[in-house]
Amino acid sequence: MVRCSFLARGDPRITAEHRTTIEITKEGIRSDAGDCIVATGAELGTAGLPEALKNAARVKGVPMALILEAEGLREVVSGMGDPSLTFSDEEEMVVRKSGYTCGRTLMIKSDKAAKDLDRRFVKLLRRKGCTVKVTVTVGEKA
Repeated sequence: MVRCSFLARGDPRITAEHRTTIEITKEGIRSDAGDCIVATGAELGTAGLPEALKNAARVKGVPMALILEAEGLREVVSGMGDPSLTFSDEEEMVVRKSGYTCGRTLMIKSDKAAKDLDRRFVKLLRRKGCTVKVTVTVGEKA
């Protein structure tokens, strides 16, 4: 298994209402249309992930997970890797329920989107100063 952890922040503007994606961004929330964003101020976009993780994720159907932790609460999102993942975006990473890939895509065929996250966790993400530990794993179901 390959894993990478980094930090991000919550934001009072997080709504986490998107039905098909989850986004983590290095930037802030610029508009109310960003309803997939669950963490801002991230230390990494997909391009910044370790090469070993990117290579491991480029196997069709390999299990992947996105683990979000903040103040004792934890959300786990399971999905899959794919040979078409490019991990080329410097600013963002997106988890998708669909099979669509682009430079921002972290994993596909996820079992959750932003709307599926526990509302207690989302409420916590809206707190000013909330630190979010983000962990990406490849090769093992979380």
